[in-house]
Amino acid sequence: MSVLDPPRTTPVPPSPPPVHRRVTGTLLRWWRRLTAMRTAIILLFLLAVAAIPGSLLPQRSLSQNQVNGYFTDHPTLAPILDKLYLFDVFSSPWFAAVYLLLFISLIGCVLPRGLEHLRALRAAPPAAPRHLLRLPDSTSVPTPLPGTEALDVVEEELRVRRFRVVRRDGSSGPELSAEKGLLKETGNLVFHLSLVALLLALAGGKLWGYEGSILVTEGQGFCNSFQQYDNYSAGPLVEGSDLTPLCINLEDFRAQYEEDLTASSYTAKITYGAPGESGRETTIGVNHPLRVDGDRVYVTGHGFSPTFTVTLPDGTSFKDISVPFLPSDTTTMSSQGALKLPDLPGQSDQLALEGFFAPTGVVQGGVLTSVDPRPLAPQVAIVAYRGYLGLDSGLPQSVYSLDSTQIDRGALNRVGAANLAEGQSLTLDDGTTITFSGYKEFAALQFSHDPGQVWVLVSALAMLAGLLGMLLVRRERFFARVTGAPDGGGTVLSLASLTRGSGDSGPRFAALTGDLRAALDARAPAPGPEASRT
Repeated sequence: MSVLDPPRTTPVPPSPPPVHRRVTGTLLRWWRRLTAMRTAIILLFLLAVAAIPGSLLPQRSLSQNQVNGYFTDHPTLAPILDKLYLFDVFSSPWFAAVYLLLFISLIGCVLPRGLEHLRALRAAPPAAPRHLLRLPDSTSVPTPLPGTEALDVVEEELRVRRFRVVRRDGSSGPELSAEKGLLKETGNLVFHLSLVALLLALAGGKLWGYEGSILVTEGQGFCNSFQQYDNYSAGPLVEGSDLTPLCINLEDFRAQYEEDLTASSYTAKITYGAPGESGRETTIGVNHPLRVDGDRVYVTGHGFSPTFTVTLPDGTSFKDISVPFLPSDTTTMSSQGALKLPDLPGQSDQLALEGFFAPTGVVQGGVLTSVDPRPLAPQVAIVAYRGYLGLDSGLPQSVYSLDSTQIDRGALNRVGAANLAEGQSLTLDDGTTITFSGYKEFAALQFSHDPGQVWVLVSALAMLAGLLGMLLVRRERFFARVTGAPDGGGTVLSLASLTRGSGDSGPRFAALTGDLRAALDARAPAPGPEASRT
């Protein structure tokens, strides 16, 4: 090696960045991927796919009985689906995770775009490109007008078409820039911001909303309390004291039937008001609920409540005892139910009736059945039991049926059975008389409170408006530049246009330039006498 050669040095490998920088960089990359529009679309698709099981499988929040029936019909598959939260889809951890990620992705994607759009709204249209005639939609228009007057004509025509216009002195001569259609991006942002608002409203409705269902027989009522509902569901932030103080009484119920015996309408005459008030009257139907301060009361179904009169051997009588019988066949309104009498005076044993109600009863082969949903000839088939009902055992049981285990163990013993028409009676072995005294109708009412319903409606309308803006508004830019004519007389206007998201920009540009030519010709001075002789 020569003494003049530079000394050789071993390259030193770069030191790795500090740990906090690597962690920050990784989190930043993850955040950028999460807030990308592509990720938001994927999450929205996953949310739609995740909601499919909620519409195909019974949900506990809607009907626990249907879920129990699914377990009975599919004893092997149901436990597996239950471990995957498929009977509680909309409250499952994985659905909440997709929902939350979509919410964060939309916010992180839309808000920066919104700030950028605000800056674009306040900024002037960009300067005209240097090579204006290289744009796809471009042309040259000669005019005898001076350059300033020619640009005045172009500006007037563009402002009539609601362009934002800016004039500049460019390096190639006086020029004009104009644009319109910023509402297209505004519509895009409104659509996505409304989607975020819709998700917030739905989440608020789930957190602070509640609903309950109850069967109410004519002449009876209920107050808005979780203890009175047959089934209810409430958000995690709802307490009992948050419920609206409202009581409802069912005065009368009517069901209208078509010629094919299908129900055409249900109407319930009710009175409602705060506890202790006399109440106000109104009529509600299936598609016409009661709306009070954000609360809604719907009619979701109907049925019959047979009434009985029970007379004990000592002459004590209990008149018009009614209980709802649940329809087992909606085409004929055949219904099944149970009447439990646990506290009869002077009786050591408890009494219960299990029955079948037929609105239009016909006995076929010794079996009572119904041939019409209308109460034309009401009959009831009852089986009487005496013994221990097990109501104080601490085990839950349905109010609409007897506990079969009590019958199987012999705690309840059958003591009589009969098919009864209206006014007929069944006498038991101890002299107790059970008379079928008639029937009443009941309405299945649902009380719903959703504080986010108004915001859901407003958000949906805003989404529709934003979508229309995205589809109907065009983003256009128009440029004009003045150059001198080659022969030294008049000027030449170089015109060009850029249209985003539209395939028919050529005809629109031709129509605009045609109008500009007509306006320039109208403003041009009339030829003098010498020009006419020439």
